Amino acid sequence: MSHEVHGHTSPPTIDAELARVVAERMQMLATPSRVQILGHLKAGPCSVGGLAEAVGMESSAVSHQLRSLRHLGLVIGERRGKHVFYALHDTHVAELLDQAIFHVQHLTLGARAPMNLPAQAS
Repeated sequence: MSHEVHGHTSPPTIDAELARVVAERMQMLATPSRVQILGHLKAGPCSVGGLAEAVGMESSAVSHQLRSLRHLGLVIGERRGKHVFYALHDTHVAELLDQAIFHVQHLTLGARAPMNLPAQAS
């Protein structure tokens, strides 16, 4: 699946810089609490307090995780009065999370896609 971004499609090769940036973003999914926060935000915007209650963490810990997620462009925040409500940056973040979850479920079921090997020359 290819998504155009400013007139560009996915590059045919992954150079070192793109690999570094993608790895940095993917590393954000390496912490279960961040996965839970992103999963909760898939349902819609939420305050720090609401997220803390939903994922069973202290508000200060949730705020710290949200700062990291925001810095890397995975979530956005919007002030409403005294509170900041957070949401996923865009649908790509939800799709990334869904695909990671689907992959884990796929592996749990023991399913495996066949390799598409090139035909051998005779």
